[in-house]
Amino acid sequence: MTWTNWVGNQTFTPAATATPRDEEEVVRLVSSAARRGQGVRVAGAGHSFTPVVQCDGLLLDMNALRGVVATDPARRRATALPATRIHDFYEPLWEAGLALRNQGDIDTQQIAGAVATGTHGSGVRHTSLSGAVRGVRLVTASGEVRDIGEDEPGLLHAAQVSVGMLGVVTQLELEVTEAYRLREDVGLRSWDDVLEHWDQLVADHRHFGMFWLPTEESGALYNLDGHGARLQDQCYVKVYDEVGADVPDDETVGHRVDRCYRIYPMVYDPNFHELEYFVALDRAPEALRAMRELMLRSLPDSIYPLEVRTVGPDEAFLSSQYGTPTVVISVSGTPGTDYWGYLRSVDALLADFDARVHWGKLHFLTRERLLALYPRAEEFIALRRELDPQGMFLNDHLRPLFE
Repeated sequence: MTWTNWVGNQTFTPAATATPRDEEEVVRLVSSAARRGQGVRVAGAGHSFTPVVQCDGLLLDMNALRGVVATDPARRRATALPATRIHDFYEPLWEAGLALRNQGDIDTQQIAGAVATGTHGSGVRHTSLSGAVRGVRLVTASGEVRDIGEDEPGLLHAAQVSVGMLGVVTQLELEVTEAYRLREDVGLRSWDDVLEHWDQLVADHRHFGMFWLPTEESGALYNLDGHGARLQDQCYVKVYDEVGADVPDDETVGHRVDRCYRIYPMVYDPNFHELEYFVALDRAPEALRAMRELMLRSLPDSIYPLEVRTVGPDEAFLSSQYGTPTVVISVSGTPGTDYWGYLRSVDALLADFDARVHWGKLHFLTRERLLALYPRAEEFIALRRELDPQGMFLNDHLRPLFE
């Protein structure tokens, strides 16, 4: 079969594919591949823009291992199989009085892939999905099944963001929270207004994110409706805050009140190729002003909105938020055009801010920058070599960074 990701910028044909029905079959497949000296990668829902799935060996499709298998309201934990989509968590958790602590605006990713690449929502009081992982069950290169929990903090922090390099995940345990409802406040604000009130917007709200729109046409590319207002050089701001049971549900556009999982998701068309870098929060205004100037100089290559979010710190070795809260800066290239010059300009600019990368988004990270920017990268590499000495779970994209 030929595998293609959701936006069509990554396509390859592996030597073999398999759809294991349970963990025992994963063990057999991995052990067989090891005996043949064959590489193994796992396909998630295909939402990565980088070639993290690509392999010339065995590609595993884990779709048969899907579902929330346990909830523990007392400990605020949920256990799920690797192909469980983010939206699969909604009803089982809510019925148990629970919810995901935070999430992004796309909810069709598989949880193992979302965790492996550091997928996140927005808000400095909350980590990425990876930061909520409290247990990982995986099949290593030797065919051994390892249960990694909080009693092995170093290995757990390596496994929280592993880009699939430690083994095949067969189960995850997440720390969740009590069920909560949100009120949204969505609307246009000027660039100067947002930057003037930046600290307040970040600190005062559970969720703050925005899209800066460089042209009048930018909003439609991400299905952002200005309802007739001018869009050029405006910020489409999204603020979400928790509300109590005394606040009724509300379907008013831009001011909805509902269960958290009904507020977070947005609808995107697969019409963009995205780069996403993370800058320490205390440098955010400076970095954002520089990005706006670059994008105005780079039109029309930079026509897509500049998306801005924040994420709280965590301890995962390869996390973009390791040890620090960050501002997330996302830009996109237009499919069918040569957008690489523009994206390299973004990379060069944000390199001056010591930006880390999203493992599932386009980036230009080198081994030298990896070791300089991720304080625990060498520890991750050592653990990866211990669990997979032959590099079975590496591919041509990951090998230069992590071999």
